[in-house]
Amino acid sequence: MDSITLQQSIKHPFNLLKFTFVIVPIVAGLDKFTNLLTDWTQYINPAFLEMLPFSGSTFMMIVGIIEIIAGVIVLIKTELGGYIVAAWLTLIALTLLGEFNFIDVAVRDFVMAISAFSMGRFAKFIS
Repeated sequence: MDSITLQQSIKHPFNLLKFTFVIVPIVAGLDKFTNLLTDWTQYINPAFLEMLPFSGSTFMMIVGIIEIIAGVIVLIKTELGGYIVAAWLTLIALTLLGEFNFIDVAVRDFVMAISAFSMGRFAKFIS
């Protein structure tokens, strides 16, 4: 398969992944300020929460800002953004593994991390 055919065959899945990893982090990040989708503080590992010098709500607002920035980076520099989002989701999944109530969410975040990493790799082939 030549490079032009490869680009054409991955263009639509790549664009779908890019759209997803621009919108979802920005929406999730904004929701850290409103908690309309969920109470995000419930996902903070209690051991980690005890180490914070501020409230869980404040921590989640910081997380929200990071997520919004990550979504914007995916839009502007997709390869780099894909790797950042993949690393971010992996860290979130690892912290969730400490809470047996959220193993399903941790697995979902690992799968999303793999998707974000794949998008970053695909970005090398899309001009």
